[in-house]
Amino acid sequence: MEPISPLSPLEQSLHTARALVLADLVAGEVAEADVVSLVEEAVVQRRWWVEQWPDGVEYVAGLVAQDVQDSLLDRYGRWPLCPVCGSGDPHALEVEPELGPDPHWVCHQAGVKVAAVGELGSAGPGGTPSSSGSA
Repeated sequence: MEPISPLSPLEQSLHTARALVLADLVAGEVAEADVVSLVEEAVVQRRWWVEQWPDGVEYVAGLVAQDVQDSLLDRYGRWPLCPVCGSGDPHALEVEPELGPDPHWVCHQAGVKVAAVGELGSAGPGGTPSSSGSA
């Protein structure tokens, strides 16, 4: 039997991005089959993107999260809804940085980081001040 070769950095980043976004979808109880298909579509598109720009491999998780968020908005509405703001109109969190490593879900209305991408299930009310300075 041939040994299993380790995943390339590209494949590892894509698998990680998929897992992180799926974890957030599960946390929001929206991980239905059609929504999971949106994640797969985003991963396929980002595979091509990172093949063209290998230095962008560390940005894939945030980009896949943004792609899925955009697809959900087009088809179903805002996701993920902010768990921090208890009053006012429901609003979606945003991924920060838009293009960078270590992506987080951020509430711009409250000016706080809510959770790292993949960790929405552990997010509660509150958050930590956002480094972007936007509120």
